[in-house]
Amino acid sequence: MGVPEQLAERMSMAEQHEYLRAKFSRRTMIRGGAVTLGAVTGGAFVTGATAQAAVPAQPLPRTETVDGSLVAPFGRHLAFGNDPATEITVSWQVPLPVKKPFVRIGTHASHLSVKIDAEVRTLYTPAGVGASGDHTQYYVHAKLTHLKPGRTYFYGVGHNGFDPASPQFAGTVGTFTTAPAHKAPFTFTAFGDEGVGYHGLANNSLLLGQNPAFHLHAGDIAYADPAGAGKTADTGFDSRVWDQFLAQTESVAKSVPWMPAYGNHDMEAWYSPNGYGGEEARWNLPDNGPDRKNLPGVYSFVYGNTAVISLDANDISFEIPANLGISGGTQTTWLEAQLKKYRASKDIDFVVVFFHHCAYCTSTAHASEGGVRQEWVPLFEKYTVDLVINGHNHQYERTDVIKAGAVTKKLPIGGTAYPETEGVVYVTAGAAGRSLYAFTAPLSYEGHENEVESVASFVNTRSGKQNETVTWSRVRYLDYSFLRVDVTPAAKGRTATLTVRGIAETGAQVDHFTVARKAK
Repeated sequence: MGVPEQLAERMSMAEQHEYLRAKFSRRTMIRGGAVTLGAVTGGAFVTGATAQAAVPAQPLPRTETVDGSLVAPFGRHLAFGNDPATEITVSWQVPLPVKKPFVRIGTHASHLSVKIDAEVRTLYTPAGVGASGDHTQYYVHAKLTHLKPGRTYFYGVGHNGFDPASPQFAGTVGTFTTAPAHKAPFTFTAFGDEGVGYHGLANNSLLLGQNPAFHLHAGDIAYADPAGAGKTADTGFDSRVWDQFLAQTESVAKSVPWMPAYGNHDMEAWYSPNGYGGEEARWNLPDNGPDRKNLPGVYSFVYGNTAVISLDANDISFEIPANLGISGGTQTTWLEAQLKKYRASKDIDFVVVFFHHCAYCTSTAHASEGGVRQEWVPLFEKYTVDLVINGHNHQYERTDVIKAGAVTKKLPIGGTAYPETEGVVYVTAGAAGRSLYAFTAPLSYEGHENEVESVASFVNTRSGKQNETVTWSRVRYLDYSFLRVDVTPAAKGRTATLTVRGIAETGAQVDHFTVARKAK
């Protein structure tokens, strides 16, 4: 994208965005028939938070009318609303503009009686922005509210000419299930750093077999920007990779809410000053975070007895500082308020936090992020967070139980941690599909334990990499994998558990441990 590397190193995400917008002038965009990020319903632009956050929209290019029956939706992906028991957003793509998109929903595949209008968000990328061709993407969203808890619904997506209620398109009907109103056992899955390719596809095939209630993606989602520094010099950026990613994950995401946090590869400088304009077009996530304008990937939700918090570590990353300090501290303030609220709730046993950059990891690539240790780890310990899930480093690594930077308890494979008295367990699950990294210490995983006293590593600080020797690295596995977490509530006064498993792409179990907490 043409900015000198030495200049790009000093530019913030917002400065990168301004550079690109100046380079690709209004005249160029009009000549190319530009459509920028905005909300579109039935072909007409409407106002809204997403539209207002974008650059001024240009008219849609004039095209011939396309028979809607020939335009098939693809890339369906679900997300919870603020309340997973009553709210679901259905999202998808269409390859061409369509008229009057909608979702049909019902309690049986043959009875999709309720029809709900959908919103189209167009995303234009001109040729010359990275490796992208002149490309417009059409993302469609319908938010479903007032659903009944613990209910399985059938749904179909369509538009004029393509009605999932008609026999010829009946095969496109899918299902989703809302969260229960009361505590009940459930399973969720998690990983980070998937991208597009065989290994991501293989992991997705195994994910579906776990029958998860939802899936957490801990950042670096599609890798449309392969460099991941949030720079205009990221010449490999290609927006069309997202089309491939959403098609790849549809087998899971069409029935399992796919809940992402944003990583460094998810900052795309062309679309908005914070780099997240493209993400806002593609996803419709809970809007209960502290700063929707700057941090749209920060939110929380409660499923049964478990609270889940998604954070944006780009805001506090010393290693990749394109968005460093973008929230002005509001994210950390919000995090503490959420943790305090959830710990005070009699209905919540567990608190799970997920985000991209690692608090504790010994990878030779990125290792640990000092900003996370400085800003958030003290809060995790103060409010006895039960599990922290990260990506960023493309491998599986799990710590012992940690408090104040030291091991409070060794946690062997099959062991049990008690956060209320012992500390926090951190898992790096960044081996979803992208090329793998490396460890300095020997591998050690289930059936192949190889305990070492210490591991040489480093932490990224404000002043650069700082070497450290750590004793908390318990499990190290270097192949494609994901997390499965089984949540078991308990009667009052008894023990509730999280059973956490590392599952390899082969289906083999490479780690398992339990987090236990006395039910309230």
